[in-house]
Formats: sequence, structure tokens, C-alpha cells
Amino acid sequence: MGVNSVTLVGRAGRDPEVRYFESGSMVANLTIAVNRRSRDDEPDWFNLEIWGKQAQVAADYVKKGSLLGIIGSFKLDRWTDRNSGEERSKPVVRVDRLELLGSKRDSEAAAGAFSGGGSFGGGSASDEDVPF
Repeated sequence: MGVNSVTLVGRAGRDPEVRYFESGSMVANLTIAVNRRSRDDEPDWFNLEIWGKQAQVAADYVKKGSLLGIIGSFKLDRWTDRNSGEERSKPVVRVDRLELLGSKRDSEAAAGAFSGGGSFGGGSASDEDVPF
């Protein structure tokens, strides 16, 4: 018996990249930064792959800096590099459940802070709390 379950809480490192397919399905790809226990440590970065209705939610509501909770499974994407012909791989978390953890006001404030338009209004977050 095997268990492959990943649970993460962190902030989106960029806006989702969304692709639509002729079959009608869609996928959203983005990164998430997860802080470690110590503020002195660099955050861990994870690549996320989100399909279907959850991908539409990500496309509509997730922006760089959004606080997210995810449950998914780990997989290893493999491909051959077109230029060098070398085998490549990348760890990816395939998201089964996406939770938007911040309020709408928090999301708007975070978007303003990351675009240089201000700081987190009224919250306790400081620049040290944001991993990027």
C-alpha cells in the first residue's frame, strides 16, 4: 500500500498560467512559496498543476501573493530537452483541492503590495512574512 499526499499552505509566486485544450479541459500552472519554521531560512518552492474546475477557480481568483492551501499528490514530470536531447524531470504537485485562504480585502491588499502600490493594510504581515 502506498500513500502519496501533499498538504501545503503558502503564497502564490506568480499569477497562474492557464492553458485550454480542444477537449474542453483546462490546466493552471503556478508556483507556491512555503515558509519554513525559522524566518532565517529561505522558503521552499513547489510547482503546482491544477486541472478542471479548480483550475478555473485559480485562473479567476489567484494572483501573485495570494494565500493558498492545497491538498494534492506528488508526481515527477519527465521529458526530453529539445535542444540537448537530455532527459529532464521536474517535481510537481497535482492539486486535488485548492483553498483560497485570504479574504477578498487581503487579496487586493497583497496585489497592491506586490505591484508596488502599498503595503498590507491593517494586517500583521510584514515584509519578512512574504517569502519573495
